Amino acid sequence: MQQRLSYSKVSPEGTDILQKLERYVKSSGLEADLLELVKLRASQINGCAYCIDMHTKDARTHGESEQRLYGVSAWHEAPFYSERERAALAWTEAVTLIGKTHVPDDVYAEARKHFSEKELVDLTFAIIAINSWNRLAISFRTPAGSYQPDHPTSKKNSLVSQ
Repeated sequence: MQQRLSYSKVSPEGTDILQKLERYVKSSGLEADLLELVKLRASQINGCAYCIDMHTKDARTHGESEQRLYGVSAWHEAPFYSERERAALAWTEAVTLIGKTHVPDDVYAEARKHFSEKELVDLTFAIIAINSWNRLAISFRTPAGSYQPDHPTSKKNSLVSQ
């Protein structure tokens, strides 16, 4: 697949707006590993190879296990996730698929059990951001595999859950 264009070069101002949202989400107090799981799951749903590659690499830098990364697409059946993570993943799916789900009340109620109002809004900002990045990368065919994380891979990486 050949890249159609580099959206960040064509519209640096637009890209900067999304980067500001990313910085806000990162500083929101939500756990970095939770955010990576959310970004990975939304990217899987949207079929964004570039973002799947990026967020599996970033999750590893935060010490995420291979087992949990492999299980994200089947998190409903996998025992590797906390109740808070499950609520976040369900919220991610509902918001990402909003045209189909309209974010059901039961998903909201479960998310509210595990997240304060501010945390839920910030989590939603994270989901909005990754869905935006997915749409840019897919539309303009950003090639997967070239992304390198800022930090070296953590020694916590393993084939078993942590």
